[in-house]
Amino acid sequence: MNKKGFTLIELLIVIAIIAIIAGVVFVALDPLTRFQDSRDSRRWGDVTGILSAVKINQVDLKGAYLDSIVTTTEDLYYIIGTDTSGCNSGCTAVSSTQSACVDLTELVTDGYLASVPMDPNGGTADKTMYYLNKNSNGTLTVGACLPEHTPAGISVAR
Repeated sequence: MNKKGFTLIELLIVIAIIAIIAGVVFVALDPLTRFQDSRDSRRWGDVTGILSAVKINQVDLKGAYLDSIVTTTEDLYYIIGTDTSGCNSGCTAVSSTQSACVDLTELVTDGYLASVPMDPNGGTADKTMYYLNKNSNGTLTVGACLPEHTPAGISVAR
């Protein structure tokens, strides 16, 4: 009886080798880190886009900021969104935020943004999970409340 084929032991050895190689490749690629990096990359683009839109609007207004930015208190942090309360929680990037959000939807209606960006991990129009800060020199900082894989944080200032 000359049957050609693999024995059970040979099949088990091949399956074990394939499993080990798959495990090594999975660990080497580290998909969780790749997803975190991808979301952080989107956050960098979002904060840069928001700040650029605000600055272009400022140029068009001959140096003045939007009314919603003018009414913010200097050196305090505001989450960007349409909520009028409840914006003082959830932002882990800064020590504290104000209870009212700063509404930048005027940038959308005036054509500076297609839509106000929202954080890829749970941002909503009410609370985008991006923050805005205006200091006493008039410099604006826009940042992400929930950076995942960027220890120094995600923020842009101009």
